[in-house]
Amino acid sequence: MTGRDPDEDAIRLAAESLASGDPVGWFERLYAESATGDAIVPWDSRSPHLLLTEWGIAGTGRAVVVGAGLGDDAEYVAGLGYETVAFDVSESAVRLAKERFPASPVRYEAADLLNPPAEWRHAFDLVVEIMTVQALPEELHAAAITRIAEFVRPAGTLLVIASGREEGGPVFAPPWPLSPSEIAAFATDGLEKGTIEDLRDGERHRWRATFHRPA
Repeated sequence: MTGRDPDEDAIRLAAESLASGDPVGWFERLYAESATGDAIVPWDSRSPHLLLTEWGIAGTGRAVVVGAGLGDDAEYVAGLGYETVAFDVSESAVRLAKERFPASPVRYEAADLLNPPAEWRHAFDLVVEIMTVQALPEELHAAAITRIAEFVRPAGTLLVIASGREEGGPVFAPPWPLSPSEIAAFATDGLEKGTIEDLRDGERHRWRATFHRPA
């Protein structure tokens, strides 16, 4: 697979999935094919996201990592001291994460962000969302944002890390980077805005934002 565009497989599988009316089915295909060496997961860096490690501080309580993929971010969050649940819509991703970290304290689960377990509502002290919403078509962003906000318990915190774009700016999907209004939309279901960092490095545009639920 040397020399291949790392985004090629994700773009191909996402296009096929969307064309068939299944906007999330490509995640399972991507991770399943990666396990056999037939695809590359372009966001698999084998390390936690830099914007997470720069932000992370030791804590206690329960945490959930949204769209956890192969588990690097979840393992980091657990290392901060949180009792951590990590979920992904892809059963193959969950299986591969468990294989990578066989002695992990993280509870890896297969779950659909758009239809999560009812007991997760207002259940977590820390919610970590890293580039999951942007992997969904724009028409699903609002529903996904609302579900994520609903995970935060009273006195809890939501951390959002995402690629950014200007309001109404062009999208060369996937992914579908988040606009300023979409980042602001995480302040829903009673959450209050904490800090919103608009991070720019050349042509690269990213967000790191926090939201809090009052005690």
